[in-house]
Amino acid sequence: MPTWLVSDLHLEASRPEITEQFLGFLKGDVLGADALYILGDLFEASIGDDDPNPHQALIQNALTQLSTRGVPIYVLHGNRDFLLGERFCTTTGVTLVDDPTIVERYGQRVLLTHGDALCIDDVPYQRLRALVRDPIWQRQLRKLSIQQRQTLAAQARTASRAHTTTQAKMLMDVNAGAVERLFRDADVSIIVHGHTHRPGTHQLSVDGKDCTRIVTGDWDRAGSVLRWDESGFTLESRPRLVS
Repeated sequence: MPTWLVSDLHLEASRPEITEQFLGFLKGDVLGADALYILGDLFEASIGDDDPNPHQALIQNALTQLSTRGVPIYVLHGNRDFLLGERFCTTTGVTLVDDPTIVERYGQRVLLTHGDALCIDDVPYQRLRALVRDPIWQRQLRKLSIQQRQTLAAQARTASRAHTTTQAKMLMDVNAGAVERLFRDADVSIIVHGHTHRPGTHQLSVDGKDCTRIVTGDWDRAGSVLRWDESGFTLESRPRLVS
């Protein structure tokens, strides 16, 4: 059976069509799979494991059912769900893994990462990333009331949209030098990441070695899934059925 990889679903109650497609994916292709990897930004915004949002509970329940059926689920933090923690993992049976992480399957050694750490040309974002990934800052944030965290999350989404609008697209993509350094430092020939919302497969040479960078897409207009099995990788765009 294959391993499936997805990222950047940005699930939220106001976009039920995305949630419906993702839940269908879990009950269909992923059922019986070797594993499922979610490479960050499962939620549009997560304010912590104690979030009473019924929509988050719906997703947690679906993941719990899948893990109970014996499918290992691995999650990386993204820039929208960095507060997912131990309680979320205990509830769902999901395993939270470091970013980046190296996985060996089907005779291949592959590095998985959310991808935002590679976008080093976007200096303001990298400053923000360093702040929100800081464990001390996160502990202080978790001490705030749910209402306070909801307010901050809403403000952060507004600021993120404004930043995306004003920044040049090239600055928000990965930096070629950062990509080459990651290939070199990790000693891998395949990297899979999300974050940029620019799905595709890129071939490059690093120190004379052929390397492949695969980018999983977001689910804004269609589902984006990456199938990994003995034959390699297949990146698929899944049209969303309109009811």
